[in-house]
Parts: sequence; structure tokens; C-alpha cells
Amino acid sequence: MENVRPEPQSRVFIPMLIERARGGFRRATDFLFPPGCPGCGRRMAMHGALCPSCWTALVFIERPYCEVLGVPFTHDPGPGFLSAQAIADPPVFGRLRSACLFEGAARRLVHDLKYRDRTELAPMMAGWMARAGWEVVEECDMLVPVPLHRWRLFSRRFNQAGDLARALEDETGKPMLANALRRRRRTVQQVCLDRAAREANMKGAFEVTSGGKAEIFGRNLLLVDDVYTTGATVSAATRALKRAGAARVDVLTFAMAIARHDTGIV
Repeated sequence: MENVRPEPQSRVFIPMLIERARGGFRRATDFLFPPGCPGCGRRMAMHGALCPSCWTALVFIERPYCEVLGVPFTHDPGPGFLSAQAIADPPVFGRLRSACLFEGAARRLVHDLKYRDRTELAPMMAGWMARAGWEVVEECDMLVPVPLHRWRLFSRRFNQAGDLARALEDETGKPMLANALRRRRRTVQQVCLDRAAREANMKGAFEVTSGGKAEIFGRNLLLVDDVYTTGATVSAATRALKRAGAARVDVLTFAMAIARHDTGIV
């Protein structure tokens, strides 16, 4: 009978020690930094989970919705139905998908990520984005985050769209092109601007870098941002990508800012 060499104890014992050490570190971290709800700060049993109140306050966008703009309908008009806005003013990008409406807990999450440096929120938010936009994620070749101007990036220290795209890369396995698209000029904050002013503000704001042209030519791209409002930003970015030879550009955001009366069929 052939002798079977016993498994060295170190191969079993060392991984067990490592796992115990990791468990001890997690418990120590939870003691020093107790888990809290990302939406309201309420004490929770684990990190990265919303409390029941914040969870129910999130309005996820589910079908039925416009197949182009992703705007939810109040009732199901049938497959392939488009919103009045998509018919009257077709976007330059292919399709838009968003995880939830920009209100309540979703607004707080976006503001915490964007203005309070809560970058640990990005993986949770990206998970919901991947679920909401599974079709555009599946059909894209690469993820392209909407870039900040270098001076705004310097003052803010990070790009929230870049963090979401990086988390989506980890979630989906789709590669991210971090430096293919850049802002060629500094734009003013768009919070208080109307649609026309936003479009004028973003006109010609983006360009594809010399190194990015070869990477995006003939590719299906997925443009990633935190919030879709009027579409001025992603439209300007889409035009720049298409001028550089992108075959298709779709858009995926965490939230969508729309008026409640826009959710019906017109």
C-alpha cells in the first residue's frame, strides 16, 4: 500500500491563526468605530447596512420605465415604450440607468460621499448601480467615470464618480478607464442653474486624452456618475467620447433627480 504523507500541520494551523487574527481585528475595529447606518448614523449590527427607516426611504427605480431614459412610469405601458421626453428630445447617449430617485436617504448618501469624504459608501452604492444597470454593464467594454477639473479635484481630493466606477469595476469585472476623459476647462457649480444654463456651462467642457483615443475607439462605453439631473454633464461627456470614435455610450448613475410629475406617462 502506498504511503500517504500527512499534511504538514503548519498548512492548517497558520491559516487558522490568520483568520482568528482577522476576526480579532474586526472586533477591535467595531469596538473603536461602532457600525452605523450610512444614511442616518444609527447604531447597527454590521458595517455597510442601512437601518430599516433609511432602507424604506430609498426609492429604487424598477420597471416599468422608459427604455431610453430610465424614467419610471406609474403603470406599465408595454414593452419598449418610451417617455415623451425621450421621443421629443432624444439624448446623445444610448441608454440611461439609475439605481434610485435623488431624494431622502439617497440624497444623504450622495452628499456624504461627495462632500464628507465618505468614500466607504461607494461599494454599497455601486452594488445597487450594478443591479439597476445590469444590461448596460453587461454590454459595455469599459467604464468611464465623469472627471472633475484638476483644480476641483485638488480641493476635493477625490472624484466621487471615480470611486463609484472603481467599485463597479470590483463588482462587475469591467475595466475602468480612469484617464481617458478629462475636463478641459473649469465649469461653475450647476446646483442653481436651469437646464439651458447647464448646457451652456458644459459645452465643450470635456475632451479625450491622447492616450485615451486608442483605448476607446470602436468600444462600447459606460459613463459613470453620481447623479443625473438634466443630462447636461453626461451629454457633453458623451459628445467628446463619440468624437473620439466610441461606438456607443450608455450612462449609469446612482441617483436620478426628477420631479414627481415626470414619473407618469405623458
